[in-house]
Amino acid sequence: MRNAYFLALVILMSIFIYPACNTSNRTKGAIIGATAGAATGAVVSGKKNKAVAIILGAAIGGVAGGLIGDYMDKQAAKIREDLEGAKVERVGEGILITFDSGILFDHDSYALKSETRENLNELAPTLIKYDDTDLLVLGHTDNTGTDEYNMTLSDRRASSVSNYITTKGVASGRIDETGYGESDPVATNETAEGRELNRRVEVVIVANKKLQRAAKNGDLVAFQ
Repeated sequence: MRNAYFLALVILMSIFIYPACNTSNRTKGAIIGATAGAATGAVVSGKKNKAVAIILGAAIGGVAGGLIGDYMDKQAAKIREDLEGAKVERVGEGILITFDSGILFDHDSYALKSETRENLNELAPTLIKYDDTDLLVLGHTDNTGTDEYNMTLSDRRASSVSNYITTKGVASGRIDETGYGESDPVATNETAEGRELNRRVEVVIVANKKLQRAAKNGDLVAFQ
C-alpha cells in the first residue's frame, strides 16, 4: 500500500511540476482518476495553500475529469481576456483566480476600489455564461495586526467581492465566501514583498454536481 501511495504521488507531482511537456488537461484528468482518491488525498493534505486543496479535493478524475478540464480550459481562457491585474491558473479540474488585495482595496479597507469594480464587471458575464460551476471566494491577510482583526478583515474582503459579483447577476446560490485571516500564507511574512503576496483574495471555480453528472455521462455538449 505504501508503494502504491508513493507511485501515485509521483505521477501527480509530475503532472503539475512539468507543464512544459504539453500534457493536455484531459490527459491530466484521466491520470488523476487512474491514481484514485488516495493519491489525491495525499496531495491535498500536503498542500499549504487551501485554495489548491479545495480544487483537488473536488476532483472526480478519470475521463469525466478530463472533460471537465476541457470545459475549464475554455472558461480560464476567457477570464484571462477579461481580467487585468489578476493571476488566473488552471489547477486540476478547476480554476484559481488570485487578486492582490492592493489592487482590490485601499490599505486597511474592505471597500472595493472603482477600478476593481470595473474589473469585476468584466469578469461577471463569463461567470454567468459558465454557470454550472460553484464559486468560493477566499480572503487572506498578512500577519500584521491581531488574529481576530485579520480574520474579520479577510471575511469582509471576501464578502465584498462575493456581494459585488452577485449584484452583477452571478447567482448567490453558487457562491460561498470565507476569510482565513493570516492562517494561509503563500510567502514569508518576514519581508514586505512576502506580506504583499499574502494579502490577497482568491476565487476558486469548480464543477457543480450537475456538470459532474454530465461529464460522467460523457455529455457536455449543452454546457459548451
